[in-house]
Amino acid sequence: MAKMKNPRGRKETSEHFTKLLRNTMQTPAWRALSPKAQALYPWFKLEWHGPNMNNNGAIRFSVRQAAQALGVSSNDTAAKAIHELQAKGFLVVREMARLGTSGAARSTAFEITELSMPHSGDATGRKLYLEWSKHNDFPVYKMPANNPKGRNGKQNPILKIVTDSPNR
Repeated sequence: MAKMKNPRGRKETSEHFTKLLRNTMQTPAWRALSPKAQALYPWFKLEWHGPNMNNNGAIRFSVRQAAQALGVSSNDTAAKAIHELQAKGFLVVREMARLGTSGAARSTAFEITELSMPHSGDATGRKLYLEWSKHNDFPVYKMPANNPKGRNGKQNPILKIVTDSPNR
């Protein structure tokens, strides 16, 4: 097999694949996702390094990377797809994006709830999407625009939680 470069510029000698399970795709949560969110989910799973090098909970996939994977020019479109995956219980934010003092940016770290977390001892993930029901979305965490002073000198909150339901 020819050596190819992955998105991080590293050479790969074997094919990287992911699978979508029929049981997952037949859930009400999956069927409630937009086609863009459904198309984005396998790209998140491709960032998982597998059970031997489990990085679930530390999967970093930025909005720009998501827009590129979806083939859309708008970061807002990609962000909406990520927010849908959170609202339906497929993704959970484990660490928010940040720009460090040295200027080294880190994108948001996600957990894929379908997969087990490292060192959890559990063979399967939390599968929050099984608990989802219509009009009962999970909390969606999103970063505000990078404007620490805000308009008119008002301070912006660091984190916003957006949800349709006050129950979660």
